[in-house]
Amino acid sequence: MSDNVFKIAVLPGDGIGPEVVAESIKILDAIGEAFQYTFKYQYGLMGADAIYKTGNPLPDETLAICRESDAVLFGAIGDPAFDNNPDAKVRPEQGLLKLRKELGLFANIRPLKTYASLIEKSPLKKEIIEGTDIQIFRELVSGIYFGEKFTEENGAYAYDVCRYSREDILPITHMAFKEAQRRRKKLTLIDKANVLDTSRLWRKIVQEAAAEYPDVQLDYMFVDNAAMQLILNPKQFDVILTENMFGDIISDEASVIGGSIGLLPSASVGKENALFEPIHGSYPQAKGKGIANPIASILSTAMMLDYLQLDQAADKLRESVEHAIENRYVTVDLKAEQPCSTTEVGSFIADYIKYSEKSYYNF
Repeated sequence: MSDNVFKIAVLPGDGIGPEVVAESIKILDAIGEAFQYTFKYQYGLMGADAIYKTGNPLPDETLAICRESDAVLFGAIGDPAFDNNPDAKVRPEQGLLKLRKELGLFANIRPLKTYASLIEKSPLKKEIIEGTDIQIFRELVSGIYFGEKFTEENGAYAYDVCRYSREDILPITHMAFKEAQRRRKKLTLIDKANVLDTSRLWRKIVQEAAAEYPDVQLDYMFVDNAAMQLILNPKQFDVILTENMFGDIISDEASVIGGSIGLLPSASVGKENALFEPIHGSYPQAKGKGIANPIASILSTAMMLDYLQLDQAADKLRESVEHAIENRYVTVDLKAEQPCSTTEVGSFIADYIKYSEKSYYNF
């Protein structure tokens, strides 16, 4: 990063990934114009797209582009041709797992916020979800997803090892506590410490770290109870901290609360690198139809601006998204009658960033 010039690695990926990322690029260009920043883009292949073109879900060139960038903007990963083939040895998702590991992206951060104008879209009652504002911190490079795996040749049994160390747990723990200090000063550790040794290690280390944050209230919840509490009373949560698999499941469950998975951004952060992506999958059924909701990707871009310490630009971007949502300038998942297309939503938000009330769209 130097003198308002930022190198962004762009990995459009699979399915609707290229479509939503294109809108994020449109938004970044508008931010650049409004705030006098220059974003330089380098594109790379990843996922099924990369497998079809190179045989590798994460080509070396893509990894090099990501390492040399200030931040990585990523679309989506996954393809039904691989999902429906249990014998496939090379899979799109391996590319993302490897990228996280290679870049040392140990923390996945997922904000969940409800928008007043969209509350009726949620499957939950208005009084339960109104005012929900949660930040989920999921450990990303250890646990059962990365442990030793084995399947016996005749297919009679298999195992996956879940392993954690102090070095895996401490960095994300401090990150989550610091975020709680900036917010409502409450941290909930979600685990299964009544059954799992790894969960007991998490509790021990998080308890020790808590001494450094006396202003933050720390509580614990078993993952099965947490899954219920997220539906019964999501407002009780401020910052959630959890291990890899529990985080994967809990954050996907939480994504339903706001009414559309198409609204939810995420950041994967390490000591030197960071990747920003919508949490929705590749949604192949919508590919090329212009109906994909770009807001999750656009809000991931806002998280990227936070990371690059472009706070004013990030605030303006979020204000522009809220303006679009309040004015029902949204895709079909949020408005069945006369919905806007993917590109129309992106153009509306970009236009508001540049012109605000003077906007062509706002007359």
